[in-house]
Amino acid sequence: MNADSYSPTKYFMKPLIFRERQFAARCLARYGLRAALIVFFLIPCEPLAAQQAAVAANSGSSSGITQPSDLVGSSVKTPSLEAAISAQAGTSDSSSALNGSSYAGATYADDPQQSAQKATPDAPAPQSPSDRDPQTKRILGIIPNFRAISTDEKLPAQSVKEKFVTATEDSFDYSSIFIPAMLAVYSLGTNATPEFGHGGVGYGRYFWHAAVDQTSENYMVEFVVPAITHEDTRYYTLGRGGFLKRTSYALSRAVVTRSDSGKEVFNASEVIGAGASAGLSSLYYPSRERSIANTGQEWGLDIGIDAASFVAKEFWPDINHWLLHGAKPSAGMSQ
Repeated sequence: MNADSYSPTKYFMKPLIFRERQFAARCLARYGLRAALIVFFLIPCEPLAAQQAAVAANSGSSSGITQPSDLVGSSVKTPSLEAAISAQAGTSDSSSALNGSSYAGATYADDPQQSAQKATPDAPAPQSPSDRDPQTKRILGIIPNFRAISTDEKLPAQSVKEKFVTATEDSFDYSSIFIPAMLAVYSLGTNATPEFGHGGVGYGRYFWHAAVDQTSENYMVEFVVPAITHEDTRYYTLGRGGFLKRTSYALSRAVVTRSDSGKEVFNASEVIGAGASAGLSSLYYPSRERSIANTGQEWGLDIGIDAASFVAKEFWPDINHWLLHGAKPSAGMSQ
C-alpha cells in the first residue's frame, strides 16, 4: 500500500483548497460583470485616440490659419502693385514710392485692429470647456455617472449634504438593482457560496448580499470617510493628452483626490472607505470566509475595480461621441 494514501496532510489541506476555490468563485461572481463592462468601455479608447488625432490634424491644416510668410506678402502686395501701375503711366519712381507708403499708412491707420493682426500671426483661440465632450449623468443611459465632472468645469466645494446625496443616488437609483441581480444569477449558477442554498431562497440570499456590499461601499467611500477627511469625491475628467496619459491619470485617482479646498491629497476616502466596507462584509457572510486574508483580498479588489471605473469615466465622453454621437469631437486627445 502507498503510504501517501494514509497521510493526514491531504485531509487537512482539502478544506483549505476548497475555501480558496470558493472565495475565488465569490470574487469572480461579484466583480466579473463589472470588469466585463469596464473592458467593454476601454477597448475602443486607444483607436479613438488615433482617430481623433487624425481629425484634429486635418482640421488644423485646413483651418486657414495665416502664416507669417503670407502676412508679409499681403502687407507689401498693394503698394508694389500701385508702384508698377504708376511707373507704366509715366509717373516717377519717387512719387510712386511716396504714394505707396502713404497708401499703406492710411490703410493701417483706418483699421488699427487689422494692422495689429497683420503684424503678428494669428494664434489659435484657447478651448473653452464647451469645446470638449461633456460628461453625462449616465453611461449608456443606465449606469449612474453622477460623480463625473466635465473637463475644465469649475465647481464650488462639495458639501456634506452633497456627498450624502451622491452616495444615496448611487446606492438607490433604479439602475442600482441591475448589477446585484445579475451577480446573484451568476453566483447561484456557479454555487459561489454553498451555504446560501439553491432555488429562489438561494437567489434571494445572493441578491441581498450583493446589494448590501454595493451600498456599504458607496456610503463608506462617498460619504462617511470623505465627510471626516474633507475630501471631494467627484471625478474630475482630464480630457486632454494621449491615451496613456489619460489612463495613468484616471488610475491615479484611486490614491489621489482633491480636498474640499481644491488641493491634491491622498485619497483616504477610497482606500480607508473600501477597507471599512470589506471589513463590514465579513460580518454577514458565512463564518468560514471571515479571515484577514479574505478581507484583504476583497479590499484590494474594491480599490482595483474603482480605479478601472475611473478609466471608464475618463473616456466615456469620447466613447459617447463615437458610439452614440452625443457630443462634438474632442480635441483633447490630440494635444
